Amino acid sequence: MNNNGVRDLIYVYFNENDQYVLSYGIEFAEFASALSDLFNNILLLKHQFDGGDFNIHTLLEYVPNDRLNKLFEEPVYNYGDFCWVDFEEIDGVDELPPQTLAELLYLGHIKDHLKTPFYNHLRNRFVYLAHDDGWWNKVYYRNTMDFYRMLGDVLADKLSDLKPEKNLIGLRKKKAYPSVNKDVLLNLKTLMKEGILLSLKDVEQSRARIEIPIWVIGDFNNMDDMYEEYERIAKQKCDIKIVFDKKTKEWKAYSSL
Repeated sequence: MNNNGVRDLIYVYFNENDQYVLSYGIEFAEFASALSDLFNNILLLKHQFDGGDFNIHTLLEYVPNDRLNKLFEEPVYNYGDFCWVDFEEIDGVDELPPQTLAELLYLGHIKDHLKTPFYNHLRNRFVYLAHDDGWWNKVYYRNTMDFYRMLGDVLADKLSDLKPEKNLIGLRKKKAYPSVNKDVLLNLKTLMKEGILLSLKDVEQSRARIEIPIWVIGDFNNMDDMYEEYERIAKQKCDIKIVFDKKTKEWKAYSSL
Protein backbone atom coordinates (compact mmCIF):
# COMPACT_ATOMS: atom_id res chain seq x y z
CA MET A 1 0.00 0.00 0.00
CA ASN A 2 1.38 3.41 -0.93
CA ASN A 3 1.36 6.64 1.09
CA ASN A 4 -2.08 7.57 -0.26
CA GLY A 5 -3.58 4.40 1.19
CA VAL A 6 -3.98 2.87 -2.27
CA ARG A 7 -3.06 -0.79 -2.68
CA ASP A 8 -0.40 -0.85 -5.38
CA LEU A 9 -0.35 -4.61 -6.00
CA ILE A 10 -3.18 -6.62 -7.53
CA TYR A 11 -3.24 -10.40 -7.34
CA VAL A 12 -5.75 -12.27 -9.50
CA TYR A 13 -6.55 -15.98 -9.66
CA PHE A 14 -9.38 -16.84 -12.06
CA ASN A 15 -11.29 -20.10 -11.59
CA GLU A 16 -13.14 -20.33 -14.88
CA ASN A 17 -15.09 -23.52 -14.08
CA ASP A 18 -16.65 -22.10 -10.91
CA GLN A 19 -16.83 -18.53 -12.26
CA TYR A 20 -15.02 -16.80 -9.43
CA VAL A 21 -11.99 -14.57 -9.07
CA LEU A 22 -9.82 -14.63 -5.96
CA SER A 23 -7.99 -11.35 -5.53
CA TYR A 24 -5.83 -9.12 -3.39
CA GLY A 25 -5.64 -5.35 -3.87
CA ILE A 26 -9.14 -4.60 -5.19
CA GLU A 27 -11.42 -3.02 -2.60
CA PHE A 28 -15.21 -2.85 -2.43
CA ALA A 29 -15.29 0.89 -3.16
CA GLU A 30 -13.27 0.30 -6.34
CA PHE A 31 -15.44 -2.66 -7.36
CA ALA A 32 -18.61 -0.65 -6.75
CA SER A 33 -17.32 2.39 -8.61
CA ALA A 34 -16.84 0.23 -11.70
CA LEU A 35 -19.96 -1.95 -11.57
CA SER A 36 -22.63 -0.34 -9.37
CA ASP A 37 -24.86 0.25 -12.40
CA LEU A 38 -25.22 -3.52 -12.77
CA PHE A 39 -26.87 -4.32 -9.43
CA ASN A 40 -30.11 -3.04 -7.97
CA ASN A 41 -30.10 -4.03 -4.29
CA ILE A 42 -27.78 -5.90 -1.94
CA LEU A 43 -28.61 -8.74 0.46
CA LEU A 44 -26.08 -8.67 3.28
CA LEU A 45 -24.72 -12.05 4.44
CA LYS A 46 -21.88 -10.89 6.72
CA HIS A 47 -21.40 -7.23 7.64
CA GLN A 48 -21.51 -4.49 10.27
CA PHE A 49 -23.51 -1.97 8.26
CA ASP A 50 -26.21 -0.22 10.31
CA GLY A 51 -28.12 1.41 7.43
CA GLY A 52 -29.93 -1.61 6.03
CA ASP A 53 -33.51 -2.87 6.23
CA PHE A 54 -34.51 -6.14 7.89
CA ASN A 55 -36.08 -8.90 5.82
CA ILE A 56 -38.35 -11.05 7.96
CA HIS A 57 -38.35 -14.03 5.58
CA THR A 58 -34.58 -14.57 5.60
CA LEU A 59 -33.75 -12.81 8.89
CA LEU A 60 -31.08 -10.95 6.90
CA GLU A 61 -30.58 -7.26 6.26
CA TYR A 62 -30.55 -5.73 2.83
CA VAL A 63 -29.67 -2.38 1.28
CA PRO A 64 -32.14 -0.96 -1.23
CA ASN A 65 -30.79 0.74 -4.31
CA ASP A 66 -31.45 4.28 -3.05
CA ARG A 67 -29.17 3.66 -0.05
CA LEU A 68 -26.30 1.92 -1.79
CA ASN A 69 -24.17 5.08 -1.88
CA LYS A 70 -24.05 5.05 1.90
CA LEU A 71 -22.74 1.48 1.84
CA PHE A 72 -20.18 2.36 -0.84
CA GLU A 73 -18.69 4.94 1.54
CA GLU A 74 -18.41 2.52 4.48
CA PRO A 75 -14.97 1.41 5.78
CA VAL A 76 -15.87 -2.21 5.09
CA TYR A 77 -12.27 -3.35 5.65
CA ASN A 78 -12.94 -2.82 9.35
CA TYR A 79 -15.86 -5.26 9.26
CA GLY A 80 -13.56 -8.27 9.04
CA ASP A 81 -15.97 -10.41 7.00
CA PHE A 82 -18.01 -8.57 4.40
CA CYS A 83 -20.21 -10.76 2.22
CA TRP A 84 -23.23 -10.02 0.06
CA VAL A 85 -25.23 -10.98 -2.98
CA ASP A 86 -27.13 -8.60 -5.23
CA PHE A 87 -30.78 -9.05 -6.13
CA GLU A 88 -33.35 -7.45 -8.42
CA GLU A 89 -36.63 -7.42 -6.46
CA ILE A 90 -37.45 -7.83 -2.75
CA ASP A 91 -40.29 -10.13 -3.79
CA GLY A 92 -37.66 -12.61 -4.93
CA VAL A 93 -35.98 -12.50 -1.52
CA ASP A 94 -39.36 -13.11 0.15
CA GLU A 95 -39.83 -16.22 -1.97
CA LEU A 96 -36.42 -17.82 -1.37
CA PRO A 97 -36.82 -21.54 -0.58
CA PRO A 98 -35.10 -22.96 2.53
CA GLN A 99 -32.44 -24.77 0.47
CA THR A 100 -31.37 -21.56 -1.26
CA LEU A 101 -31.24 -19.68 2.04
CA ALA A 102 -29.06 -22.45 3.45
CA GLU A 103 -26.72 -22.12 0.48
CA LEU A 104 -26.50 -18.34 0.98
CA LEU A 105 -25.69 -18.73 4.67
CA TYR A 106 -23.02 -21.29 3.77
CA LEU A 107 -21.53 -18.84 1.26
CA GLY A 108 -21.28 -16.11 3.86
CA HIS A 109 -19.86 -18.39 6.54
CA ILE A 110 -17.51 -20.69 4.61
CA LYS A 111 -16.90 -18.39 1.61
CA ASP A 112 -17.39 -21.22 -0.81
CA HIS A 113 -20.30 -22.53 -2.87
CA LEU A 114 -22.33 -25.70 -2.43
CA LYS A 115 -23.99 -25.33 -5.83
CA THR A 116 -23.72 -22.67 -8.50
CA PRO A 117 -24.36 -19.42 -6.56
CA PHE A 118 -26.61 -17.74 -9.11
CA TYR A 119 -30.26 -17.89 -8.12
CA ASN A 120 -33.40 -17.47 -10.20
CA HIS A 121 -35.26 -15.82 -7.32
CA LEU A 122 -32.56 -13.18 -6.90
CA ARG A 123 -31.34 -12.86 -10.49
CA ASN A 124 -27.97 -11.93 -9.00
CA ARG A 125 -24.93 -11.09 -11.09
CA PHE A 126 -22.44 -11.31 -8.24
CA VAL A 127 -21.56 -13.00 -4.99
CA TYR A 128 -19.03 -10.87 -3.08
CA LEU A 129 -17.11 -12.59 -0.28
CA ALA A 130 -14.33 -10.72 1.51
CA HIS A 131 -12.21 -11.08 4.62
CA ASP A 132 -10.42 -7.81 5.45
CA ASP A 133 -11.75 -6.28 2.23
CA GLY A 134 -8.99 -5.72 -0.31
CA TRP A 135 -6.79 -8.34 1.37
CA TRP A 136 -8.77 -11.49 0.52
CA ASN A 137 -11.69 -11.18 -1.88
CA LYS A 138 -13.58 -13.90 -3.70
CA VAL A 139 -16.17 -12.73 -6.21
CA TYR A 140 -18.43 -14.92 -8.33
CA TYR A 141 -19.46 -13.44 -11.69
CA ARG A 142 -22.51 -14.63 -13.61
CA ASN A 143 -20.96 -12.90 -16.64
CA THR A 144 -17.16 -12.94 -16.43
CA MET A 145 -16.98 -10.00 -18.84
CA ASP A 146 -18.06 -7.89 -15.86
CA PHE A 147 -14.78 -8.84 -14.18
CA TYR A 148 -12.68 -7.61 -17.10
CA ARG A 149 -14.62 -4.37 -17.21
CA MET A 150 -14.06 -3.86 -13.49
CA LEU A 151 -10.35 -4.71 -13.60
CA GLY A 152 -9.77 -2.32 -16.51
CA ASP A 153 -11.41 0.53 -14.60
CA VAL A 154 -9.60 -0.25 -11.34
CA LEU A 155 -6.18 -0.35 -12.98
CA ALA A 156 -6.77 3.03 -14.65
CA ASP A 157 -8.06 4.61 -11.43
CA LYS A 158 -5.18 3.25 -9.34
CA LEU A 159 -2.69 4.49 -11.89
CA SER A 160 -4.24 7.96 -11.72
CA ASP A 161 -3.92 7.92 -7.92
CA LEU A 162 -0.43 6.47 -7.82
CA LYS A 163 1.21 8.15 -10.81
CA PRO A 164 -0.09 11.72 -11.11
CA GLU A 165 1.71 13.68 -13.80
CA LYS A 166 3.21 17.15 -13.46
CA ASN A 167 1.90 20.13 -15.33
CA LEU A 168 3.99 22.86 -16.93
CA ILE A 169 4.69 24.64 -13.64
CA GLY A 170 5.69 21.43 -11.88
CA LEU A 171 2.58 20.91 -9.78
CA ARG A 172 1.40 17.32 -9.54
CA LYS A 173 -2.00 16.73 -11.03
CA LYS A 174 -4.13 13.62 -11.03
CA LYS A 175 -4.44 12.36 -14.60
CA ALA A 176 -7.39 10.23 -15.61
CA TYR A 177 -6.17 7.33 -17.74
CA PRO A 178 -8.58 5.43 -19.98
CA SER A 179 -9.77 2.07 -18.74
CA VAL A 180 -7.64 -0.89 -19.84
CA ASN A 181 -9.76 -2.37 -22.61
CA LYS A 182 -11.17 -5.86 -22.31
CA ASP A 183 -9.26 -7.26 -25.28
CA VAL A 184 -5.94 -6.51 -23.59
CA LEU A 185 -7.04 -8.15 -20.35
CA LEU A 186 -8.54 -11.15 -22.17
CA ASN A 187 -5.05 -11.80 -23.49
CA LEU A 188 -4.09 -12.46 -19.86
CA LYS A 189 -6.91 -14.95 -19.25
CA THR A 190 -4.76 -18.09 -19.52
CA LEU A 191 -2.21 -16.60 -17.12
CA MET A 192 -4.95 -15.51 -14.70
CA LYS A 193 -6.00 -19.15 -14.44
CA GLU A 194 -2.52 -19.81 -13.03
CA GLY A 195 -2.52 -16.70 -10.79
CA ILE A 196 -0.89 -13.38 -11.69
CA LEU A 197 0.38 -10.30 -9.88
CA LEU A 198 0.11 -6.84 -11.46
CA SER A 199 2.41 -4.35 -9.77
CA LEU A 200 1.64 -0.65 -9.85
CA LYS A 201 4.45 -0.31 -7.31
CA ASP A 202 6.96 -1.29 -9.99
CA VAL A 203 5.53 0.75 -12.88
CA GLU A 204 8.10 2.11 -15.30
CA GLN A 205 7.25 5.46 -16.85
CA SER A 206 8.82 7.50 -19.64
CA ARG A 207 7.69 10.45 -21.69
CA ALA A 208 6.15 8.08 -24.23
CA ARG A 209 4.69 5.20 -22.21
CA ILE A 210 3.75 3.62 -18.91
CA GLU A 211 4.54 -0.05 -18.33
CA ILE A 212 2.83 -2.19 -15.67
CA PRO A 213 4.77 -5.42 -15.01
CA ILE A 214 2.96 -8.71 -14.47
CA TRP A 215 4.34 -11.92 -13.00
CA VAL A 216 2.78 -15.39 -13.15
CA ILE A 217 2.90 -16.18 -9.46
CA GLY A 218 0.64 -19.20 -8.85
CA ASP A 219 -2.55 -20.12 -7.02
CA PHE A 220 -2.65 -18.67 -3.50
CA ASN A 221 -5.39 -18.68 -0.89
CA ASN A 222 -3.13 -17.23 1.82
CA MET A 223 -2.21 -13.67 0.87
CA ASP A 224 0.74 -13.53 3.27
CA ASP A 225 2.28 -16.36 1.26
CA MET A 226 1.40 -14.56 -1.98
CA TYR A 227 3.12 -11.38 -0.80
CA GLU A 228 6.24 -13.32 0.21
CA GLU A 229 6.35 -14.83 -3.27
CA TYR A 230 6.04 -11.34 -4.79
CA GLU A 231 8.97 -10.11 -2.74
CA ARG A 232 10.99 -13.09 -3.98
CA ILE A 233 10.25 -12.61 -7.69
CA ALA A 234 10.03 -8.79 -7.84
CA LYS A 235 13.72 -8.54 -8.69
CA GLN A 236 13.26 -10.91 -11.62
CA LYS A 237 12.14 -9.99 -15.12
CA CYS A 238 8.36 -9.92 -15.38
CA ASP A 239 6.51 -12.40 -17.62
CA ILE A 240 4.33 -9.88 -19.41
CA LYS A 241 3.49 -6.19 -19.20
CA ILE A 242 0.59 -3.99 -20.16
CA VAL A 243 1.68 -0.73 -21.70
CA PHE A 244 -0.09 2.61 -22.07
CA ASP A 245 1.03 4.65 -25.07
CA LYS A 246 0.73 8.30 -24.07
CA LYS A 247 0.53 9.48 -27.67
CA THR A 248 -2.20 7.14 -28.94
CA LYS A 249 -3.88 6.85 -25.49
CA GLU A 250 -4.12 3.09 -26.03
CA TRP A 251 -3.26 0.04 -23.92
CA LYS A 252 -1.48 -3.05 -25.25
CA ALA A 253 -0.04 -6.23 -23.75
CA TYR A 254 3.55 -7.31 -24.45
CA SER A 255 5.33 -10.51 -23.51
CA SER A 256 8.61 -9.97 -21.70
CA LEU A 257 9.91 -13.42 -22.58
